[in-house]
Amino acid sequence: MSRPMGPGPGGPGPGGRFHKAEKLKNPKSTIKRLLAYMSHKVYALIIVFILCIISTIVSVLATNYYGSIIDDYIVPGDLSGLKTICIFIGLIYLISVIATYIQNLIMIKLSQETTAEIRRQLFNSMQKLPLRFFDTHSSGDLMSRLTNDVDNINMTLSQSITQMFSGIITIIGMLIAMIVLSPTLTVVGLLTTPLMFLTSRFLVKKTQPFFIKQQQDLGSLNGYIEEIVSGQKAVLLFSQEEEVEKEFGKINRRLTKSAIMAQALSGFMGPVNNFINNLTFLLVAVVGGVLALTTTSITVGNIFVFILYMRNFTRPINEILNIFNTVQSALAGAERVFEIMDETPETDREGAHDVEKLDGDVILNHVKFSYDTGKTILKDACIHARRGETVAIVGPTGAGKTTIINLLTKFYDIDSGEILIDGENIDQITRGSLRRSISMVLQDTYLFSETVRENIRYGRLDASDEEVIQAAKMANAHKFIMQLPDGYDTVLSDNGSNLSQGQRQLLAIARAVLSQASILILDEATSSIDTRTEVEIQKAMLRLMEGKTTFVIAHRLSTIRNADQILVLNQGEIIEQGNHETLLAIDGFYANLYNSQFRQ
Repeated sequence: MSRPMGPGPGGPGPGGRFHKAEKLKNPKSTIKRLLAYMSHKVYALIIVFILCIISTIVSVLATNYYGSIIDDYIVPGDLSGLKTICIFIGLIYLISVIATYIQNLIMIKLSQETTAEIRRQLFNSMQKLPLRFFDTHSSGDLMSRLTNDVDNINMTLSQSITQMFSGIITIIGMLIAMIVLSPTLTVVGLLTTPLMFLTSRFLVKKTQPFFIKQQQDLGSLNGYIEEIVSGQKAVLLFSQEEEVEKEFGKINRRLTKSAIMAQALSGFMGPVNNFINNLTFLLVAVVGGVLALTTTSITVGNIFVFILYMRNFTRPINEILNIFNTVQSALAGAERVFEIMDETPETDREGAHDVEKLDGDVILNHVKFSYDTGKTILKDACIHARRGETVAIVGPTGAGKTTIINLLTKFYDIDSGEILIDGENIDQITRGSLRRSISMVLQDTYLFSETVRENIRYGRLDASDEEVIQAAKMANAHKFIMQLPDGYDTVLSDNGSNLSQGQRQLLAIARAVLSQASILILDEATSSIDTRTEVEIQKAMLRLMEGKTTFVIAHRLSTIRNADQILVLNQGEIIEQGNHETLLAIDGFYANLYNSQFRQ
């Protein structure tokens, strides 16, 4: 089977997908795109902003009363008044708690709706990407972008925005309160603030590449896990458990290393800022003590309140600086998400139109194609399949058989030449309507974790239950379906693993029958089926092929003796063409292939 040269369907190996850590490509643009998703929720953000102001005012008022507690109640020994003011402060804090709870509730709802929209757009973008994209990207990495990266965005939106709002308002409120209380102590308290910003900026710059590397390594790990879980039978069959464990350990260690570097460097920010804050409190206490002893402009209660103000002033600064760790991880994830959204989608040529149904007269006229520049896979292919004919395509692995199918279905666009169906260039037909006129039965049938009925109905979603059953009968699948625990309502396991390979193929044939397409593609549909089951499948396929233009790719040459024409491919070229008897008479490449399969 021909495949793109270079990376296989799963993309590059997990060990080589990513290299050294990189910087964020365009953080400002990424932030703008994230904020744009919340633009329609501006009223919710205004409410959150107002609640943050209320919470800050309440906090400033409550803190201010601590000075009165010391100077007016504790020092004079007024226990009754102390009790009253403590109850009053408690009520004030209750208002702050309610305001904070409501703003968090709003932000949680806002962030969930926003990330749901991002996830929806990302998933929809993936549905529009060409097959070439999926052939060169690991499915596990794509799943990581849909889950882990979007979750990081959600966490940042739900927590960080509220903290940013609240922190900025608190900083402003506490700064005003500090200046009003003591301009002198305010100047002393702000002396170390520039140092805090400089150290934080330095650490953020150093940790940013490691957060990007961490997200990349996480995608790499998910890709490897998905690959191994899907191929577990092969791992067990070839006794590769130890090798798999070693490779997993290597990727896991790489993720651990990048995560430790990111978290360790970012975690250093907190202790450094705390050290600077403690120095600030020490300076304020010393200067305030000197002022209290030498002047009457400030009291012990004032100093205590100022230190509380100062703590409430530096705390949101530390929180905002620490938020950058979360923000960096979210931005790294957001860039990976937007990277997929910005991929060029599969589009139709300008002027392309829908077709109701194609008759099935197919012509490939001097078609040339290459997956990678400079490596031609198909060379000057000329084919004419008339309506209702069966065309078999044979040849060694890598000859270009599946490539022809990929071009017929417009999974890939040709480099030169033309493909005509019913005399019309397929570039002038929309991909959707073209593919609705083509049904396929592949060697590796994919079934969904749905009921048998819905898996068959996937061929035509508006089909009735009666049509589904009729299609199953034509595919010789009805008998075994009725023997299942719940018949047509039996829910299949992952990819139909609770069915045999032959049964899965019969369901795939039933799906193709239901689609009522005029062009049929059978891609080595019986290559992994036992001989007895193959007889049943062959009967079903003969019914399916009636009246359809059929392209058959087969390694078992016995299945294509009755084909109207047989194309023999070798190294991307059609070297022989004719029916079974004609090609045997030529005694060339096809005859050698055929005789080698039946030689005793």
